[in-house]
Amino acid sequence: MADKDRAPARFERGTDGPKVIVTGIDGSESSWRAASYAAGLARRQNALLAIVYIQPLISAGAAFGAPVAETTGEIAEQLIDEIRRGAKQVEGVFQLRWEFHTFPGDPFAGLAKAADELKADAVVVGASEQAGHRIVGSVAVRLVKAGRWPVTVVP
Repeated sequence: MADKDRAPARFERGTDGPKVIVTGIDGSESSWRAASYAAGLARRQNALLAIVYIQPLISAGAAFGAPVAETTGEIAEQLIDEIRRGAKQVEGVFQLRWEFHTFPGDPFAGLAKAADELKADAVVVGASEQAGHRIVGSVAVRLVKAGRWPVTVVP
């Protein structure tokens, strides 16, 4: 077959191990544990770790004039500062490629969008710490049910 007859290369999932691992972080203990677990996976697989913070859309607060975008932006800055401190501690010991992303929306839709846009091979999230999620379903359960990526839930 001549080169001109070949189909153009296209994106494949799961052929040689993960290339992009997405982890959601919101500052909770379980999200930090999930990020640590995802970092270990990414390091061992030489994958890119995409750390994602979903900026909640709080329309009720915005309706009353609360500076919602400012507040969620500050949270994102605090998270990235903490991530940089952690990365600095392991610098020279471990090699880890990572990026920090923010997406607006509710946690499930935001993480799903991030995983799709970043072409994630795997998603790692922390188990929900809210009791109500046992009834309505947590972000982790919704990601698993979406069935578009392998999902690891870290307790």
